[in-house]
Formats: sequence, structure tokens, C-alpha cells
Amino acid sequence: MTDFQIPFDNNQAERDIRMTKVKQRISGGFRARQGAEIFGRIRGYISTIKKNPAPGLGAIRDAFLGKPFIP
Repeated sequence: MTDFQIPFDNNQAERDIRMTKVKQRISGGFRARQGAEIFGRIRGYISTIKKNPAPGLGAIRDAFLGKPFIP
């Protein structure tokens, strides 16, 4: 109750899924299962970067160069 650095709730998994549901709702769904899987991989990688002490844009650049950030 006194440590404000700890999140108020423990719904990180729900927050990670929320963007996929918003994308699905806005675009009317994914055209193919492969597109949904690729979107999930990209969102998962970005979420992992945010949860670890990795430089954001540098980790994305490194992924394109074939050296992805692995926690």
C-alpha cells in the first residue's frame, strides 16, 4: 500500500492482450492466421523489451539485424 512503484493491479497479461483485441476490432479482424501470429510475435517482443532493461529502438534494430534481444 505504500510502495507506489508496484503496479496497482496485476493484470499485465490482460494489458498485453488488449492491443491485439483493439487491432482486431478496428480492422475487422486479421485476414489470415499467419498475420495474427506475426502481429503477436511483434507485440510480444516489444512487450519483453519494455519489461527488461533493454534499449527500445536499439533492440528493435538489432532484431532486424539478426541479433534479437533475449532476456
